[in-house]
Amino acid sequence: MSRIVLASASPRRQELLARIGITEFAIRIPEVEESYPAGLSPRETVEYISREKADAAAALCAPDEIVITADTMVFLDDQRLGKPLDEADALRMLTALQGRRHTVCTGVTVRQGDRSLTESEATEVFFRPASREELLGYIRTGEPMDKAGAYGIQGMGALLVERLNGDFFNVMGLPVLRLSRMLGQFGVSFFD
Repeated sequence: MSRIVLASASPRRQELLARIGITEFAIRIPEVEESYPAGLSPRETVEYISREKADAAAALCAPDEIVITADTMVFLDDQRLGKPLDEADALRMLTALQGRRHTVCTGVTVRQGDRSLTESEATEVFFRPASREELLGYIRTGEPMDKAGAYGIQGMGALLVERLNGDFFNVMGLPVLRLSRMLGQFGVSFFD
């Protein structure tokens, strides 16, 4: 099997690769400005950035290496919620999310040499109503500060989530089922 390269510094993505049996992979992080053209849908946006990351990562990899890139964004009413700038920004985001539905989209690109495949996954997440005191308590844990949408579903942020429709792992940052099917098209098998 060709060597796999994860072009991401995300510890969650590294953990998810290991969970699906990909325990040997290199990490190479390309320099990419995460900008995108105006007018794209949420899924088109994450796909665009994922492709940009893959193009940049390809310059760091041998042609036979399989490169995985991803970009995850949180959208509330088609408005992007990035990582909070500070605690006040985290409170603003979490207040907007509480008691409502939002969408987490991840674009994934698998590239080997000149061959590239990009897809995306969207998951609806429903937050329960939460008090300002609960949200401030969550912010004090520090967990929201490096997460898109100001929460991590794999941690204490799970206590704010009432339910979801779609891929749980997508909300963590990597839709592993979709990724496994994409890797299958590049000759990577999981149950052999």
